[in-house]
Amino acid sequence: MRRTAALAALGVLLAAAAGCGTDGPGGPAAAPAASAAAQRYGCLTEDQAAKGSVRIPGGLADTDAYYRDSDTGGARVALVLAHQNGGSLCDWVPYLDGFTGAGYAVVPFNGNGDVADGFAAVTGWLKDKGVTGVVLVGASKGGTGALVAGALPAPVPVAAVVSLSAPESFGGNNAATAVKRLTVPVLIAAEELDAPFADDARSLHAAAASAHKELRIYPGGHHGVPLLDDGALPDVRAFLAAYAPATG
Repeated sequence: MRRTAALAALGVLLAAAAGCGTDGPGGPAAAPAASAAAQRYGCLTEDQAAKGSVRIPGGLADTDAYYRDSDTGGARVALVLAHQNGGSLCDWVPYLDGFTGAGYAVVPFNGNGDVADGFAAVTGWLKDKGVTGVVLVGASKGGTGALVAGALPAPVPVAAVVSLSAPESFGGNNAATAVKRLTVPVLIAAEELDAPFADDARSLHAAAASAHKELRIYPGGHHGVPLLDDGALPDVRAFLAAYAPATG
């Protein structure tokens, strides 16, 4: 008899404990949903990912990106960066500190679909960040996409375009046609032994309608982002200071 009473009392206590978790009459509270871990992409720290990893809705597909404001905050100009074929947004990470230190926000993104669409999606997303101008920066296929996107209407004004080792066309992006409508300042670069991209750089530069256009052909045979280590980085910084200063 005592054992039966003890079991009954235990049942009452358990029921009361369960009742403490109700979310209204007679209904148990839903357990909090587990939050998905922020994407680190194989190169970001946990803190960087938590603060800046984003998935941006787009027309054809969502775009995975990493946003970082300038070191002082409230950046007015953002660099939107697209990688080369086989790369990822991680290609740009070693250079981000220098750009944010100079007053720019940065948004490298994974351009695994139509790169020009990726630029448009990221640029639209930046409207809510207080950004008043963007610079489209691309390596190889990313450069082709940057040249195409730079010639199209944008949600935030495009201040300038930087293209490193861009082919004249890649996938559905045709830069050879787009540059004839490109009017913003543009820097086009390649390395001399990187065929056919050096010749593509020359032809794209010649065809660009921009009043302010620069061509840089460096010695060597590197392709895409590595140009920044071969002399392009100081030229990119000087170009940005002249045509897209961080103050907007």
